[in-house]
Amino acid sequence: MTALVIAEHDNASIKGATLNTVTAALKCNGDVHILVAGANAGAAAAAAAQIAGVSKVLHADGDALAHGLAENMTAQILAVAQNYSHILFPATASGKNIAPRLAAKLDVGQISDITRVESPDTFERPIYAGNAMATVQSTDAIKVITVRTTGFDAASASGGAAPVESVAAIAASDKTSFVGSEIAKNDRPELTAAKVIVSGGRALGSSEKFNELLTPLADKLGAAIGASRAAVDAGYAPNDWQIGQTGKIVAPQLYVALGISGAIQHLAGMKDSKVIVAINKDPEAPIFSVADYGLEADLFVAVPELTLAL
Repeated sequence: MTALVIAEHDNASIKGATLNTVTAALKCNGDVHILVAGANAGAAAAAAAQIAGVSKVLHADGDALAHGLAENMTAQILAVAQNYSHILFPATASGKNIAPRLAAKLDVGQISDITRVESPDTFERPIYAGNAMATVQSTDAIKVITVRTTGFDAASASGGAAPVESVAAIAASDKTSFVGSEIAKNDRPELTAAKVIVSGGRALGSSEKFNELLTPLADKLGAAIGASRAAVDAGYAPNDWQIGQTGKIVAPQLYVALGISGAIQHLAGMKDSKVIVAINKDPEAPIFSVADYGLEADLFVAVPELTLAL
């Protein structure tokens, strides 16, 4: 049998999380197809065909698929699901929205957030906020899987030459409809793809101080800006900046944690970063247990000095 990756895209290009998911799929099964479902998404399908390791691209194009609504996407995947042994999604907001519905429709168990493929039916995944790793085995004929993208290297976006096969698009569900969206504009790198992240916590005290300290440092480093849940809950930063178990999972080359105590929830989202730098005046802060470099200092003094020195 073959593995099917559900591509994330903007109808023009493939999002980076798809590349990591392809790598996971190749470890499940050497034959990997990608489904690109969207509206006027020919460019995205062509980009998917270039991904190394992909043997076929299924392209479903229709108005019902324009916005990736879970009900419509699930119906589209169900139309081809019986041809596959594994169906994989990135463990992103979109993947986590569609995969459970698909698993329920197929009457199989979902395997969530895998970080390693031991064999085609056995996978490793974190539990207890990443404090333990579980090895799970599935006997389901079709395995529905979400992939923690930080656990797998990205497949090359070029070098492939897979054929693109058109499949009939499903009709729109009469139970849901797309009303609208508000897209946050951000000139910085997207958090899950950023190589450098500067992140702030509740110790910053206000949204003004959050921006005053983090923005100049992030500008110097060409970094994305993140926040702990406490900082988001306090209104210092928007929800889409939240890093942690209930936010985004990141693994940049450099993670700078400013005024973040290091609660388990936050560590679960960033402890796989290659280099972690922490500044906190509390010597007992848990963040120091995972930091490669820790500075016990007042961040309101240390951060401007660091920014000036760069």
